[in-house]
Amino acid sequence: MFKATLLKATEAGSGILRHYFNGTFEVSHKSDINDLVTQADKESEAAIVAVIREAFPDHYILSEEVGALPGDTSHKWVIDPIDGTVNFANGIPLCCVSIGLEKDGQMILGAVYNPFMNEFFFAERGQGATLNDKRIQVSAQTEVRRSCIVTGFPYTYLDTPNGPLQVFERFLRKGVPLRRLGSAAIDLCWTAAGRFDGFYEHRLQPWDSAAGYLIVEEAGGKVTNFKGEPYSPYEHGIVATNGRIHAEMLEWVNGKNQS
Repeated sequence: MFKATLLKATEAGSGILRHYFNGTFEVSHKSDINDLVTQADKESEAAIVAVIREAFPDHYILSEEVGALPGDTSHKWVIDPIDGTVNFANGIPLCCVSIGLEKDGQMILGAVYNPFMNEFFFAERGQGATLNDKRIQVSAQTEVRRSCIVTGFPYTYLDTPNGPLQVFERFLRKGVPLRRLGSAAIDLCWTAAGRFDGFYEHRLQPWDSAAGYLIVEEAGGKVTNFKGEPYSPYEHGIVATNGRIHAEMLEWVNGKNQS
């Protein structure tokens, strides 16, 4: 029942994305001129919440636009109705619906769907991860210098000590290929699929990573905070890798690698 509801909710949200993509819709701003929310975000969220509420009216919901909808906290749905809103608003097809389900504080299901590339990533704790129903696994790369890394950049706090600019420069000056897609959920899923060897970002919200980090772990990868401790989507910093480069990746992110 949980999985069926997750799949139905993800499809409901993605239907809204398809409807509005490259069309006309209202766009407004939140905390920053480039921190966007669109009509599609709100309608996608409403469609997702309606599906979950119909099946589980007492469950707790945490979603990007409406925030917390109180309920039974033993089951919590964590929703990003459009991850990659700036991409979506500009007709760039690197955006997705992301939904995670947490039970008793542990993420047990995750789905990330980019309808424009027809890529549906799914994971169930202990059951592995899939892309369009085919099993995926992380890469076999063993060195950061030979890796392809992905990250995200914020609109604020760029110049904090060991912040986004300093860490980015560290990789750049060593010639490490570094990409920025504009969707943390897709970054995580592409790491799970072995397209990237690692991902890091300084500050995410729970809905950005709730589904994706489970997908990485179930694909055989490793996800921690910047200290190397077990990851929680309710903290900001994240490092996700194929596991083989994880210890070295932490050194690079924390400025401890001088090679």
